[in-house]
Amino acid sequence: MSDNHVTTPGRIRPRRLRATQALRDLVAETHVRAEQLIMPHFVLPTQQGDEPIPSMPGLARLGVDNLVRTVESDLSLGIRSVLLFGTPEEGRKDASGSCASDPNGTVSRAIRALKGRFGRDLIVITDVCLCAYTDHGHCGIVEGGRVDNDRSLGLLAAMATAHADAGADIVAPSDMMDGRVAAIRDALDARGQSDVAILSYAVKYASAYYGPFRDAADSAPQHGDRRGYQMDPRNANEAIREARLDESEGADMLMVKPALAYLDVIRRVRETSTLPLAAYNVSGEYSAVKAAAERGWLDEAGIVRENLQAMVRAGADLVITYHAREALQRRWL
Repeated sequence: MSDNHVTTPGRIRPRRLRATQALRDLVAETHVRAEQLIMPHFVLPTQQGDEPIPSMPGLARLGVDNLVRTVESDLSLGIRSVLLFGTPEEGRKDASGSCASDPNGTVSRAIRALKGRFGRDLIVITDVCLCAYTDHGHCGIVEGGRVDNDRSLGLLAAMATAHADAGADIVAPSDMMDGRVAAIRDALDARGQSDVAILSYAVKYASAYYGPFRDAADSAPQHGDRRGYQMDPRNANEAIREARLDESEGADMLMVKPALAYLDVIRRVRETSTLPLAAYNVSGEYSAVKAAAERGWLDEAGIVRENLQAMVRAGADLVITYHAREALQRRWL
């Protein structure tokens, strides 16, 4: 056999279905649609306001009126779901995060404004956690230098019911206290809010990817860290246990957070649960892409598309992402 002999390809050629864009689209296995995307918003305790977030280019903290206008524009793009994070009024933070359950607080006012304007056309999801409302920045009551899990449950349930009373469609506990899904489900049902769903941050890691978010929400812990209650990034079997516990306590939907470094976890949770599964494409993942794109180091459209497709391909039904608006506006998907 000569050195320049070329073996004739066989009858099976996968490349045939890659030849044109139309063919690639025809046989594509993964699709990311506008209806799958959830846009997060940081809400100011004011009617008017638009404060750019330096560590999250392209995003801003919004007053309630500004939020309504922004969401109206996003609806025209096909974004039908929002996730709200509130900022309390100056001087209202305290050791127990008591203002988190204020029926006239930031998030409750935002919910009423959004549901009053858009009704059933918009799905309003609210983050349920005390970190932005406590003066120490932890997600529950601190006792003796550590978060008291059980004492925190009632406050989280009160926060969730306040959001439900204001008209939230879904409440999303992100605190990682043991038993909080059951406590919130019982509180909602007792208040006649049995139709309000729970999207549990079931698998939330103690991640370094949250830095920009903590700037935006002013929620960084003032002492210590959250490794005592958020998950260890080295663990994957534990994620299955957490997801199963929350499902047994009454969660209607589950979440894995962050997304990109935990695609294997998304897949494993998907294989063990039939509940709708969300992936949270978190602030650090967003800001890293933005920073590299601003320097011309990568193709932003291609990276965002690839990242979102990877999350859905791994098994996520829904993706919470700060890229949602721009990806749709600029037709990256």
